Amino acid sequence: MSKLETNTIDTVSGTSTLQVGSTNTSTITLGVSGDTINVPSGVTIANSGTATGFGGTNTPAFFAYLGTTTTISNNSQSVVPLNSELFDVGGCFNNTSSSTTLNGITAPAYSFTPNESGKYLIGIKSLISTSGTQYNISYIIKNTAAMLEVQNQNEQGARRSQTGSTIVELNGTGDYVTMQMYQSSGSGQSLYGGDEHTQMFGYKIIE
Repeated sequence: MSKLETNTIDTVSGTSTLQVGSTNTSTITLGVSGDTINVPSGVTIANSGTATGFGGTNTPAFFAYLGTTTTISNNSQSVVPLNSELFDVGGCFNNTSSSTTLNGITAPAYSFTPNESGKYLIGIKSLISTSGTQYNISYIIKNTAAMLEVQNQNEQGARRSQTGSTIVELNGTGDYVTMQMYQSSGSGQSLYGGDEHTQMFGYKIIE
């Protein structure tokens, strides 16, 4: 193994393409830990191969849903018991009825508590029964504050669905998100289970 020390590598006069590596090359390493590789203004990087490790990823990410139909009490705002998951990339969703520790962070019941700070797209969907004229409200709650409120007034004898999404900034050290429901029919109403009926999902936005 030999070491070449120089300040500038350039092509020979009359040519404009510089190739680093040839038939014996399998890995090309640029710099060592702590170095900065500078790409000046006006330079174009053209990729015709496979790029990995650039641009970040949309994780943590999750899709949680209500596994079986449950009852939402009258005139009470309740956390929706999202006890089932389609996926949970990063292991940041608590689908149990008690607080637990995920990634070293305390996660309240049925909450998404990411371990990375950033902006997250969070969406919800609900399907609830009706009895008489009533208000149904679905919430996205960050800690104890509402980030999104979706509501409608229902007529008797129908089921009503609500959907909505928003962007929530979470600090990755204890902020959490829950889905909550409120209804005012005068009695308990059925919130329908199944991933197609009542759900919350989210993922980290690449900035």
